[in-house]
Amino acid sequence: MVIELYQVPMSAPCRQVMMVAKILNLHIEKRVMDQTVYTSPEFLKINPFHCIPTLVDDGFGLWESRAIMTYLINKYEPESSLYPKDIKARATVDRWLYWDTGSLYSTLYFYYTPIVRQGIKPDPAVGKLFLDKVMLLDEALADTKYLCGDTITLADLTVMTSITTAQATDLDLSSFKNVDRWLKQLETNYADWWKELVTDPVKEFRDFLQSKL
Repeated sequence: MVIELYQVPMSAPCRQVMMVAKILNLHIEKRVMDQTVYTSPEFLKINPFHCIPTLVDDGFGLWESRAIMTYLINKYEPESSLYPKDIKARATVDRWLYWDTGSLYSTLYFYYTPIVRQGIKPDPAVGKLFLDKVMLLDEALADTKYLCGDTITLADLTVMTSITTAQATDLDLSSFKNVDRWLKQLETNYADWWKELVTDPVKEFRDFLQSKL
């Protein structure tokens, strides 16, 4: 059995999937993407939407990072507390996953995309919108250790990836004390792969953005 992941190491959605693979001790064969691969006939057969990350698990192709994360849990460690079986607990995790992809990360994406595509500074209004969402996150973390209680779940991994990606931009997150405490807890818990999947890719992304301006 071979699990392949088509990915770019500094990509936030790709990093989320790799975090789950690390926690589950899954061997992933990483396929680093470039522009020639995105549009190649071979890749389009796997993923006609030509986006990353894309997983191929023993011939089964799947894209969209949060779908991949839940798939890996469901298949390889269905009892994992990362994605609890209890219907209400799982719904709470799902709520954060959807909020991240549809609100938090999507806003951050629209903030930094002008740098990537046009080499121009981002719109401060979009940055303010993102920081408003981080403020809501900070308030939610005021009375809880992790996003869904006392246990780390997929919700923490996906939202944490968005927040650490924001650290590669010029956005100032220093006033969000609960978010900072939560990040430090996650870093302590996942110290064995934090540098590989958080510190180094965020630095690479920061350097990439600065090179575009």
